[in-house]
Amino acid sequence: MQNSPDDSSLRYVQADLANADHQNAVLAMVDAYSRDPMGDGKPLSAEVCARLIPGLRQHPATLIFLAFDGDTPVGVAVCFLGFSTFAAKPLINLHDVAVVPTHRGRGVGRGLLEAVETKARELGCCKLTLEVLDQNDRALRTYVAAGFKRYALQPGAGEAIFMTKPLK
Repeated sequence: MQNSPDDSSLRYVQADLANADHQNAVLAMVDAYSRDPMGDGKPLSAEVCARLIPGLRQHPATLIFLAFDGDTPVGVAVCFLGFSTFAAKPLINLHDVAVVPTHRGRGVGRGLLEAVETKARELGCCKLTLEVLDQNDRALRTYVAAGFKRYALQPGAGEAIFMTKPLK
């Protein structure tokens, strides 16, 4: 556990998905993110709520970090370990990063990013990756301040574009 640089009441932990309190915190934070306009704009369905923790527990590359203010969860970083073929080293993808509205602007996002980066360095990762909506100005400022930048392999080759193909 580590404290936030901005607020000593904040602490950051790597979630233990065998711990019921951590399970509840992850579910609450992902649901809060889903409800946010920069998330899905609606709560998680009952079906997703029922499958989320078991699915995360079964996925061997899951890494989750929680931010707490006292005993109250206030942020989450849901990450997955990946692998860079060009560096032949692991990487961590920050899949979901969210901070509840009451705690935005208090360094919670930065603290979560620092916790993930510390873990990535311990694991010998070559980089952190993430995706962010281009109109999520607050998150973009946080990521840029933390050293993230748009991805390009070589000058002149262009920047990466995130794409998706839903499978139904």
